[in-house]
Amino acid sequence: MKGTITTLLFTFFTFTYFSQTTSKTSTVMDTTSNKFIVEIWSDIVCPFCYLGKRKFEAALEHFADREHIQIQWKSFQLNPGVITDTSMSVYTYLSKTKGINEEVAKQMTEQITSRGKEVGIDYRFDETRVNNTFNAHCMLHFAQKYGKQNEAKERLLKAYFTEGINIDDRTELLKLGNELGFNREELDQALKDRIFEAEVNADMQLAQQFGISGVPFFVFDRKYAVSGAQESVVFLDTLKKSFSEWRANNPEITMEIIEGESCTSDKKCE
Repeated sequence: MKGTITTLLFTFFTFTYFSQTTSKTSTVMDTTSNKFIVEIWSDIVCPFCYLGKRKFEAALEHFADREHIQIQWKSFQLNPGVITDTSMSVYTYLSKTKGINEEVAKQMTEQITSRGKEVGIDYRFDETRVNNTFNAHCMLHFAQKYGKQNEAKERLLKAYFTEGINIDDRTELLKLGNELGFNREELDQALKDRIFEAEVNADMQLAQQFGISGVPFFVFDRKYAVSGAQESVVFLDTLKKSFSEWRANNPEITMEIIEGESCTSDKKCE
């Protein structure tokens, strides 16, 4: 039974390497240089995406150059055609889609719940229902516009997995947006008119081009990738390797400054 559950739940994929060079310098930072980009394809109703986020964040905490990292959350829908049904439990949904009975489905979620507690996630699968995630992904692109994508991602995951909120419902998304400090009218208009539909679809098309068939999927500077909710050490090792190669091609500007009389932009001359 354990093997069956593991097979159904996990798709522990491989490391995929793309390629580049080496090294690192320090001191005065050139603030105009680009950030090191980590793109993360993920779906909000994917429990492993929540776990993967926590594992990656733990790695980032131990990464010395984390202030140079910029995370971009990319849209991915595990089931784009699913119709939101707040009357259907996650156990019934898993039973129907995976061809298992509901008791096995509950055992599956119990395993995830246990793993979630280890990283501070409070999964409450009794509360979760079947939701289409397109609107939530649109909200994530709206949040990116205001530099709050990571906060929005965390709030949506908690809303779905802990609070049982219908993340396909525009009214609920507006409430979450209000918590995040978004302009209600602007967000409402964006969701109503599907302003970010093209961006969501572009993310999913890019996932197809990269051969991404499961999430979470982490891409580091378009050179390396890690698939699945791997342990933090895997993310940390990949961060170190990929960042050092990126830094070799994007060196920090360092200089020795000899001070002298000068005028500054705030009209002080000394």
